[in-house]
Amino acid sequence: MFESAELGHKLDKKTYDKTVPKLRADLLDVQYEVLQAKRFPIIILINGVEGAGKGETVNLLSEWMDPRHIETHAFPVSSDEERERPPMWRFWQTLPPKGKIGIFFGNWYTDAVVQRVLGNTKTVTFDKQLSEIKRFEKMLADEGALILKFWFHLSKPDQKTRLKELEKDPKTRWRVTDDDWRRFKQYDRYMDVSEHALRTTSQGHAPWIVVAGKNPRYRSVEVATTLLESLKKRLKWKGDKTSRINAAAMLHAIDHTNLLNALDLSKKIARKKYDEQLELWQGKLNLLSRHARFKDHSLILLFEGNDAAGKGGSIRRITQALDARQYQIVPVAAPTEDERAQPYLWRFWRHVPRHGRITIFDRSWYGRVLVERVEGYCSEADWMRAYGEINDFEDQLTAAGAIIVKFWLTISQEEQLRRFKEREKTRFKRFKITAEDWRNRKKWPLYEAAICDMVDRTSTEIAPWTLVEANDKNYGRIKILKTICERLETAIKGKS
Repeated sequence: MFESAELGHKLDKKTYDKTVPKLRADLLDVQYEVLQAKRFPIIILINGVEGAGKGETVNLLSEWMDPRHIETHAFPVSSDEERERPPMWRFWQTLPPKGKIGIFFGNWYTDAVVQRVLGNTKTVTFDKQLSEIKRFEKMLADEGALILKFWFHLSKPDQKTRLKELEKDPKTRWRVTDDDWRRFKQYDRYMDVSEHALRTTSQGHAPWIVVAGKNPRYRSVEVATTLLESLKKRLKWKGDKTSRINAAAMLHAIDHTNLLNALDLSKKIARKKYDEQLELWQGKLNLLSRHARFKDHSLILLFEGNDAAGKGGSIRRITQALDARQYQIVPVAAPTEDERAQPYLWRFWRHVPRHGRITIFDRSWYGRVLVERVEGYCSEADWMRAYGEINDFEDQLTAAGAIIVKFWLTISQEEQLRRFKEREKTRFKRFKITAEDWRNRKKWPLYEAAICDMVDRTSTEIAPWTLVEANDKNYGRIKILKTICERLETAIKGKS
């Protein structure tokens, strides 16, 4: 894969000087066109051997283009805060919005490759990491991102020469470290591992471009030209003509059953018993949240349900048992302009808690397979692939120590109507009822089908759904508190 990059590609100064002015002007023009269109983000990954011109090329791009719309990120060794979250968390925080360019040094390939070179991970682990990366990049591409992955290459003799040249010059000596020379000694091993990674992860939506790094003029023009042509091509692309979902055609659940109708909504709890149980489970939740082993975990509580099913009241009974400094409530509404400029899951990754903390989502990432599906806010292809993306997301969270507890609160249509009317009559509850709530009632069968599909496809061993019979609010609240405590106790005390 690297052979052609070692053939000594050259570009003489005369040709370079003649080429660059027009190339710079074209790059700047297309950058502004992309910025104005705001149709897609550009993600540029910079990888390769030391001394191959990675930094010089990036600096040149910032010089030739408008740097105000280029975000460059370098990722050193993970901090304590980053290690307490999934590995991809810090990359999600820095994804560029639509219309802008994000350049990533030390990106999601770096640690996986380095750890494999050092022998700290086995082949099976490395391949699993590469598979996760491929799914991540596929998700970004499906969300519209233009991904360009550059590998800057030097042969072993050329790298040695380059490192010595940099070391000899007082102005560049600082750029060569002991780590660079240690990596040089492992050059062959590094190449074997890197070539495996490149061959495994070079895909049509995110190809690797190997750049010969020996000649500075050649590599600069090659990268700039590749970027220019890629941007021009993407601007001409109109996207897949995937039609919006015909909601009426999706009335049936995947397994042709309605698990919601199987729930016994008549379940109740007497007031006296409710008060006793509330005190018991709130007390237990408080103790578990302060348990010494909880510092190795985080807790993510996710609430979905019918309108007026009692999500807010249930959340309040949970927070009454917790230290206010320990939790965060994230109410999820329609996405903002900033959120629409990012991949769908971006706004949820922002709120992933670190160890010892709790995040409560009032509505969640499941909106894509519920309201967006039913209302036709996204294409069928979008919400169909969302099931896999959500399962990947939750898998990464649990692998990093998160305990995910997901609730769907169910009430009958009759009980919902009663609560709607009560809200309209009660002055301090009127804000809870909107015209949208009444519109949603008319699509009850469509939402039921979407809910059944959602539970069927995303109730996993690591993050199962708990269906809550919520016609009686008190019964639902106790079931929720009890479930949280049982899941927490199993995780932090190792009980089966």
